[in-house]
This record gives sequence, structure tokens and C-alpha cells, in this order.
Amino acid sequence: MSNTPNRATNPAGKPKKKDVALDLTTARQMLPLVKSIVSDIINSRQTLSRLTPEQERLDRHRRDLVWQERQRRYQVRDEIAVVEQVLQTAAGELAGLGVNLIDEDAGEVDFPTKINGRPAAYTWRFGDAAVAHWHYQGEEQLRPIPNDGGDQNLTAASPVRYRGNP
Repeated sequence: MSNTPNRATNPAGKPKKKDVALDLTTARQMLPLVKSIVSDIINSRQTLSRLTPEQERLDRHRRDLVWQERQRRYQVRDEIAVVEQVLQTAAGELAGLGVNLIDEDAGEVDFPTKINGRPAAYTWRFGDAAVAHWHYQGEEQLRPIPNDGGDQNLTAASPVRYRGNP
């Protein structure tokens, strides 16, 4: 027997995240599912934006509330908990697909890939008809994907917009 204790290589027990590199065809095939998930996220964010001020108002006046208002306070708290769970589940679904949620409010996601050997991403924003832009990791400028849709020579396209601009 050895005196060396058996130790796990991953003591936290968390699975190691694999680097995902999606090709353009796969990203475009995933888009209907991603659109649905992002739609859930945007709707949930809007619901939270509507409910949070109401909850804050009810909480501030909690000592003065009549029974119906108290009941509404508990109902709003429960609704917020459900919506937060939906958000968490939706974000987990995107992560499970290997897609990165960049902006919850705008519904912007990145499909990780490699272009010319460098980490990059195809970008889609809620409301866009298709995956039509890409960028290198760490860059804010978005470049159009050529009409032929090929992954080659994407660097030839000049930037058309920057993140955060519609």
C-alpha cells in the first residue's frame, strides 16, 4: 500500500468546462431554440421590471397594509421567485448548449468558435433574423458574416457596429 492519499484531480467535484467551438452551420441550426430561450429571458426580465417596484412599494408600507394588500405582497414575492427561477433555468439551458448570454436586456448571445485559429464568436441579438455577425474574443466590434456563409476569410470584412448598438 502507498502512503500517498488518493486525491481527486477535481476536488470540488465540478465538471471541467470544455471549450466549445461551433461552426456557422451549427449556430444557425441552433437559432430557433436559442430564440425561444432568449425570448423567455427577455419576457422574464420585463416581468421583473414590472414586479420589483411594486414589491418595494409594498415592502416599504408593510406595516400599514390592509389584508388585500398584504396578500398581494405575498403573491408578488412568489411571482418574483418563479420568474427568477425561469431566468436561472433559461441561462442554464444556454450554457448547456455552449452559448454565452452577453446581454440579458438586449437578448444578445455569442456562439463560440475559432476563426483563423483565434477564439471568436458568432453573435446574434434578439430581433435579428439570423446569425449575421462575428467578432474575435475580447473585441467589441462586430463584423458581418459574408453572404457565402463560409468560415474562411471572415477577417476581410470591416466592422459594421459595436456591441451595445442596435
